[in-house]
Amino acid sequence: MEHPDYNSPQEIKSFLEENGMAMQKKFGQNFLLNEKARNNIIDLLECKKNETVWEVGPGLGCMTELLLKKEMNVCAFEIDRGFIKFLHEFFKDYEERNSFKIVEGDVLKTWKKEIENKNIPSKLFGNLPYNIAATFIADTITNGFCFEKCVFTVQKEVAKRMCSAIGKPDYSSFTVLCNSVYDVKLGNELAAGNFWPKPNVASQTVIMKKKEIPYEIKNKKLFYSLIHTLFSSRRKTIANNIKSILPPNISCETFFAGTGIDSTLRAEALSIKDFIVLSEKLASVII
Repeated sequence: MEHPDYNSPQEIKSFLEENGMAMQKKFGQNFLLNEKARNNIIDLLECKKNETVWEVGPGLGCMTELLLKKEMNVCAFEIDRGFIKFLHEFFKDYEERNSFKIVEGDVLKTWKKEIENKNIPSKLFGNLPYNIAATFIADTITNGFCFEKCVFTVQKEVAKRMCSAIGKPDYSSFTVLCNSVYDVKLGNELAAGNFWPKPNVASQTVIMKKKEIPYEIKNKKLFYSLIHTLFSSRRKTIANNIKSILPPNISCETFFAGTGIDSTLRAEALSIKDFIVLSEKLASVII
């Protein structure tokens, strides 16, 4: 079965209507119509033959097709049953050669099972639905799985948070989380007109590459908890925010002594190394 013309919103719309389907807003579905943009994004992934890549939200497969033509092994996570049906039909030949697999359901609930089943990817790719992008990325990091390279198209607002510099309004716990394991940089911005249906926001490509020399974080669970706590009330100082997790017998003055970090600062002023120092200090006082 042939797929519709991925560059034609009218043809895609007709295809969906003829098959009794419709775009579902709850899944954040949008098709990238710009062929040049699609190829540019795929190029950022630096595809290699026989590499395993996870694709999140393939839709009707406009990016999936490009990945398969690069001779990659694609594991696609899709929640929409209608799309799943047609992905099986469009890429039947690849599926029979075991170079294409579909994991049905919510990726937030299914990705860990694939790791347990030894379906280990080197790369992660996706035009991530806006309503799950940050949650999914954070989930993989906090569960200790780091891909060699990730290329995402996300809401521009999310992209800015991922790449923000220290002290900027967009600098957040999510910024620290992403940059603690990846080198993160922005790709091209994609105006809403590149998509159908047209979203209400602009999109941005983000490239995340696993750090060659990772930060040494001894207690990652505590580190992640700490950054969440210190950013919980952005207007408060780190001294005020940390009180909720300090042992009752440890004062803020005692805790910050010897860390070299000013307790009157706000979390947005701290570097990743500062957060690591504080998480190690916290580990020493709560044991």
